[in-house]
Amino acid sequence: MTHDARGMLDGRVALITGASSGIGAAAARLFAAEGAAVVVMARRADRLHELVAGIRATGGRALAVAGDVTAAQDAERAVAAAVETFGRLDAAFNNAGYATAGALLHEVDDADYARTMDVNVGGVWNCMRHQLPAMLASGGAGAVVNTSSVAGTVATGASAAYVAAKHAVIGLTKAAAAEYGPRGIRVNALVVGNTMTEMMEQVLADGPELEQAFLARPVQKRMAAPEEVAQAAAWLCSDRSSFVTGAAVPVDGGWTAV
Repeated sequence: MTHDARGMLDGRVALITGASSGIGAAAARLFAAEGAAVVVMARRADRLHELVAGIRATGGRALAVAGDVTAAQDAERAVAAAVETFGRLDAAFNNAGYATAGALLHEVDDADYARTMDVNVGGVWNCMRHQLPAMLASGGAGAVVNTSSVAGTVATGASAAYVAAKHAVIGLTKAAAAEYGPRGIRVNALVVGNTMTEMMEQVLADGPELEQAFLARPVQKRMAAPEEVAQAAAWLCSDRSSFVTGAAVPVDGGWTAV
């Protein structure tokens, strides 16, 4: 995928979290190919630097900022790096996540519950708290996309902690859309279905029987490729979705349609 200066994100500066693999890495490559300067954030610095090198090799602009979304200071540092390096922040894709499945509510230990909430909810909170002021400072126009899940709409077989966390992401998205819409910032969520990411591979490794359950519900009886989800995120960060805000947009192969 090569850089295209005429892309739908041409001239934008975008911050993408959870970018060391899966949907986040696919989004970083796509956003850059669509003309954005991308700042990629995740805990695994080596993978980020490899990703950035690949983007730069195809003519794109990219910067790696290693960090953990559960640490407010890391989120602040990533936003500051975007502004310092590229001059502003126009878009953000808050994609970092942590999934658990296969245990009843009373079997989920406190550490797993805390980690699930900290990454999926606290991480989005930390990022938006610093992204939104930067977008306001850049002129009050911007777009934020948060990764939720079909588990953010109904119980799916994922853990109760994950279901609760992804419901909370949609709530945060709607609240932010209402508060910042009058100031020119759109905020939306992706309702992501079965996607073959590193996180999904781990879930299926821990509970192989879950794959049949995951594929029983959707209209499309397959896993999505990360790039398919990234396409929706790119569209929501672009002016092509200029009248879309406060939405929970399904990218789920028809999972929530039936």
